[in-house]
Amino acid sequence: MASSPLIDGFERRFLAARPLPSFPWRSLEEKLKNSLDSELLLNILKKTVLHPLCVKHPPSMKYTRCFLSELIKKHEAAHTEPLDELYDALAEILSAEESTHCHRSYLLPSENSVSLSESTAIISQGTTGLVTWDAALYLAEWAIENPATFSNRTVLELGSGVGFTGLAICKMCSPKAYIFSDCHSQVLQQLKGNILLNGFLLKPDFMAPLQPSGNTSVSPKPTVTAIQLDWDLVTTEQLSAFQPDVVIAADVLYDPEIILSLIGVLQKLSACLEDQRSPEIYIAFTIRNPDTYQLFKMELSRVGIGWQKLPSHNQKLFPYEKHSEMVILRLLV
Repeated sequence: MASSPLIDGFERRFLAARPLPSFPWRSLEEKLKNSLDSELLLNILKKTVLHPLCVKHPPSMKYTRCFLSELIKKHEAAHTEPLDELYDALAEILSAEESTHCHRSYLLPSENSVSLSESTAIISQGTTGLVTWDAALYLAEWAIENPATFSNRTVLELGSGVGFTGLAICKMCSPKAYIFSDCHSQVLQQLKGNILLNGFLLKPDFMAPLQPSGNTSVSPKPTVTAIQLDWDLVTTEQLSAFQPDVVIAADVLYDPEIILSLIGVLQKLSACLEDQRSPEIYIAFTIRNPDTYQLFKMELSRVGIGWQKLPSHNQKLFPYEKHSEMVILRLLV
């Protein structure tokens, strides 16, 4: 099937269920004006609604219906002959039942992908953790560009949400072990489902320490665990079981009240590591409120944690709009 930047733009945005206004509709209109051939629309249909990933892990029915309606509108504005395939696809969607959960899929390099089951409501069960936020995509891009940071190492993720960043790292960066964590039981249940959905097995006894292996070669699949971790209640003794080489978190600084809890857990982590070594810590977030960003840096300084802002990475693998600045800080505990 012929591909092009235009078709790729539709494919990546649709698989990830990005807002419809973000699609390259203007470019499509221009192409349709200059050609009476329906092949372009058929290719877009095959790379979106009929994509094997969407057939296996369908996005929201409402979203798909709105997308097809827009595609049909563009076709009708440019062509007099109806395109049966578009109407057939819409008829099938109209007869399908809407679910409270839907899927988003993200294409990774090397023909790999991550699919996630998410809640159709942005804030559900009293938590924002049931959807993927843009800083999680931004951090995953940086990780894929810097695989040596994670290769054959133990990674602890704080506030994993539905799990996108960790699953991308597990598939692309060859960690030895990956510990997903979240404090909300509903999010944790969703997270575990997504880990299994992407072909990883969950280590059942997740509070047991990971046994060091004599083999230092990179394992094809990491040991994966998912734990409930309340930053305010977890003890230094409980954290000492993990012995992480790397600690990461994405978009966990949306509320000033959370800042002190996050810093507290980072202090406990630095205190419980063997051999006086400190983990590498990377925190990614969207600067929605500059005051919150300033407060975080002030509180870090107050407790003696240094920080450095990482330079922006080169590759943009995932579809998101940078309406606000996104930052990754490396913390020095």
